[in-house]
Amino acid sequence: MVLAQLGGSISRALQQMSNATIIDEKVLNECLNEITRALLQADVQFKLVRDMTTNIKKIVNLDDLAAGHNKRRIIQQAVFNELCKILDPGKPSFTPKKGKPSVVMFVGLQGSGKTTTCTKYAYYHQKKGWKPALVCADTFRAGAFDQLKQNATKAKIPFYGSYTESDPVRIAAEGVETFKKENCDLIIVDTSGRHKQEAALFEEMRQVSEATKPDLVIFVMDSSIGQAAFDQAQAFKQSVAVGAVIVTKMDGHAKGGGALSAVAATKSPVIFIGTGEHMDEFEIFDVKPFVSRLLGMGDWSGFMDKIHEVVPMDQQPELLQKLSEGHFTLRIMYEQFQNILKMGPIGQVFSMLPGFSAELMPKGREKESQAKIKRYMTMMDSMTNEELDSSNPKLMTESRIMRIARGSGRQVHEVMEMMEEYKRLAKIWSKMKGLKIPKKGEMSALSRNMNAQHMSKVLPPQMLKQIGGMGGLQNLMKQMGGMGGMGSAKDMMGMFGGGDK
Repeated sequence: MVLAQLGGSISRALQQMSNATIIDEKVLNECLNEITRALLQADVQFKLVRDMTTNIKKIVNLDDLAAGHNKRRIIQQAVFNELCKILDPGKPSFTPKKGKPSVVMFVGLQGSGKTTTCTKYAYYHQKKGWKPALVCADTFRAGAFDQLKQNATKAKIPFYGSYTESDPVRIAAEGVETFKKENCDLIIVDTSGRHKQEAALFEEMRQVSEATKPDLVIFVMDSSIGQAAFDQAQAFKQSVAVGAVIVTKMDGHAKGGGALSAVAATKSPVIFIGTGEHMDEFEIFDVKPFVSRLLGMGDWSGFMDKIHEVVPMDQQPELLQKLSEGHFTLRIMYEQFQNILKMGPIGQVFSMLPGFSAELMPKGREKESQAKIKRYMTMMDSMTNEELDSSNPKLMTESRIMRIARGSGRQVHEVMEMMEEYKRLAKIWSKMKGLKIPKKGEMSALSRNMNAQHMSKVLPPQMLKQIGGMGGLQNLMKQMGGMGGMGSAKDMMGMFGGGDK
């Protein structure tokens, strides 16, 4: 993923600093130099990087810090806050309201993915109950209207455009007027691609903006643009009132630092990111979870949401019971594989867990892992109930393995590979044995008085060790919304199948 390399480099710099025995000026400077190098290599504008390091040095004044302070934590927090500040200009963008017609105009360079993003934006809001419509005011590029027409038809969204009219201002004005009469509450205007060297096209963009009077102008930016991002974004901001940024092609291998520069240039927040070519590969952008995942600190709230989405609440206690017994069958493995596939891209889910970074799962490997899971599930579909519900691997004789291979159309060695995977997971699962599950009455009391001490008693020792002991657990709970917060307690207990129904 874009920026994964940057996140990995910053995480390593912070890790090296954490490993130092004494945190002094020299260690801090080395850490900041490493972060500076990583940001510059990722094409972030030099001035932004310089300002960021200056601010961190102002916040982390080692001489003024009392002996009891955790300097590592203060430095980590300062880096986190400064990265958030670069991505968050501090002012929210315009949000359309249902029932009230809003005009949104998309602008950007050629080939940045405006037309596709227009449809994704419309499709996203359509699912949320809006009545969107698309207007193609791109008369410059051959095939632009055809592309928009195909995308809109696929998503069942009304559209407007013309093969004969060459004046984009006229098309835009007529399209907006037509859809206002049809009571559409989100009218999206797609414009031609342009860059700051083309003064005539910028003038045309201003005229389209004056004719349609948009409530929000969105600057669509390709994440691979690099150092030129700042100047181009600034030129757009000077011509039209850019109110938000959407970064596309985030599934590529580009350095992606230009995305950070564009936000600084337009002083507008990133509202969505495009993570693929398909209609639903479009995510709301939230600064803190994004930076948190980038630095390998995880995004617990996002992870909890995923878990609640895919594991129904009524199934969670049942799963927990099996966990505490250390009883692992092929059927449980099948169910867990189903849940993993429902969660979405494996790399994305992994990056939500503290200690993992998106770098750990390269793009190609992610698809490979998902294909392997589907392959295993096909083999398990050829098993009998007895085989699926047995926790004894010796039951799988040679003749059974050959039957499963024939039934699933796979090779014998692939079935044996799956059985090895089952044994490996069963071994991990057996370590969960002894997970203490509070009873129903105790659960709400535990949620109310939740603290790290309570949580450490519920967690198995191996898991506690992996999180980083009591200190790591406290940091996790802070990340999840404050130490005493009811939300964080419920989230944490929800993961272990509890919480109030």
